[in-house]
Amino acid sequence: MTKRRMWRLLALLFAFSLVAAACGGGDDDTDADASETETETTAAPSEGDDMAEEEEMAEEEDEGATGALGGAAAEEDIEAAVAGEDDDDEMADEEMMEEEEMMFDRSTIEGIFEEAAARRAKAVASLTEKIESGEYGVGDDGILRGPAGFEIDISACPSDWSNTTGITDSQIRIGHTTAQSGNLAAYGNIAYGWENYFNWLNDNDPIMVGGAPRDLTLIIKDDAYVAAQTIEFVDELIEAENVFSILTLGSPNTLAVYDKINAECIPHPFVMTGHPAWGDPVNHPWTTIMQMSYSTESILWGAWIKENLADLLPVKVAGLVMDNDFGLAYELGFEEWAHENTDVVSEFLPVRHDPAAPTLTNEMTTVLAFDPDVFISMTAGNPCLLAIQEAGQSGLIENVRDKGGVLFTPSVCKAVANYMEPAGDASDGWWIVGGGGKDTTDSKFADEPFITWLNDNLAAGDLDPGNSLNGVGYMYGYPYGEALRIAADLPGGLNRTNFILAVRSIDIYHPMLLDGIITQLNGNADAYFVEGSDFSQFDAAGQTWDQVGDVVDVNGKSTNCAWDKDNGGCR
Repeated sequence: MTKRRMWRLLALLFAFSLVAAACGGGDDDTDADASETETETTAAPSEGDDMAEEEEMAEEEDEGATGALGGAAAEEDIEAAVAGEDDDDEMADEEMMEEEEMMFDRSTIEGIFEEAAARRAKAVASLTEKIESGEYGVGDDGILRGPAGFEIDISACPSDWSNTTGITDSQIRIGHTTAQSGNLAAYGNIAYGWENYFNWLNDNDPIMVGGAPRDLTLIIKDDAYVAAQTIEFVDELIEAENVFSILTLGSPNTLAVYDKINAECIPHPFVMTGHPAWGDPVNHPWTTIMQMSYSTESILWGAWIKENLADLLPVKVAGLVMDNDFGLAYELGFEEWAHENTDVVSEFLPVRHDPAAPTLTNEMTTVLAFDPDVFISMTAGNPCLLAIQEAGQSGLIENVRDKGGVLFTPSVCKAVANYMEPAGDASDGWWIVGGGGKDTTDSKFADEPFITWLNDNLAAGDLDPGNSLNGVGYMYGYPYGEALRIAADLPGGLNRTNFILAVRSIDIYHPMLLDGIITQLNGNADAYFVEGSDFSQFDAAGQTWDQVGDVVDVNGKSTNCAWDKDNGGCR
């Protein structure tokens, strides 16, 4: 918390210095260096009889990780946040955030862009200083170094690797695999929104390379959410399309290719999946996560139940689980939490379904027979809608609520137009750990400047603003664009190593996330961009998610996750 408060103060000072046309920033070096030393000690503890202080720090970190599920903060941190038990440091940090926000007018699109420019300028100044001093960047030993002990051995990249592959005389080529057919086809609309945002950047604030603009060009491949097809398309993007970076959608799809993408030393940031495995800066340094991890979401389900269903405890919980790496990440996360909290959850029944199943009648019949107090949908895409419909038709909704229980739909199915509205009255009253995102079709956000601006852009690009997944494209495109623009202004200009440095040190205000959700990455110390969420309940009459209580944020507290595919968990 201390480091983040210092950053906020420096942001204020930097904003003033911009007005004065001066560029300051030396004051943060000592604090940042101290923080990175702590992180490096934790990431690589001393062997033998090194400094006692380092051993003590490592022990403290181990103790602090007690109760932590891989890819999530420790249970006690999350439960304290859910209960609203902010410590003094967090309260002081919130006050600093409020002071910083007063520097910029977030009620206008111009003010939002002004703040973004100031944050980019600060990032460029800080990174440039460290690159020019030799602290960051690729050293003579072939090691790329970045914040908080972040390292990549560039000498291990393929012999034909280039730092500027994908940057042509006119383009910056970015590959994207997604599902535009099959059961998860709706998610393919995210790609159209992302492309729409990049088109706006090309026309209004293009990326400059060597003093000349380059168009951001998306090369979209429809893998239909089939991992085998993702593998083929990633090979094609690397070998034939010569892309600068790659973005994948889907947990099983990304797990199938992220080893290769990292071995090929290709930037793979802000992937469209919340699997905890993407929080692995040591073993997969080129891959980063965008949304809240499924591990965090799993603990938040449990913490909410513990806090709000005290009269029913312990409860029986049933989960409808998509039978693949995505759904099993949810299942594993909640099962581990339930195992440690038998006073809250007496039984947990996961009922798995085929991702391509046209109906869920049999699975939901099994759930109904279990007679749960709480039902959690741990699926994605069209099955989210089917689960709500089946829960209504089977009588599950009525049974659960008659006992005072609740039903949850997952964060990946927050889109009103795609998953809630088509379910009709059956959607009313469902809960969600929503990940903090704003639905661009929700009436409560309709007049916000960024939402209005992006919906106008979608309409101008012949995309439907009424499909909020088009709007989600801006959710992903915005931090991607900010990192690209930061990298382009670093010594050496836009290249892959500058881009991954910009990504791993990114700290932005994201206008599509609820106030209180912090969006940062910090090398090996903080590998999760979003670590907070809202708790919301759906109002079918108003077609809106009603936020209940304050957002919960545990920024910087999630443990890294070296995913073990064979044993199915973080190691």
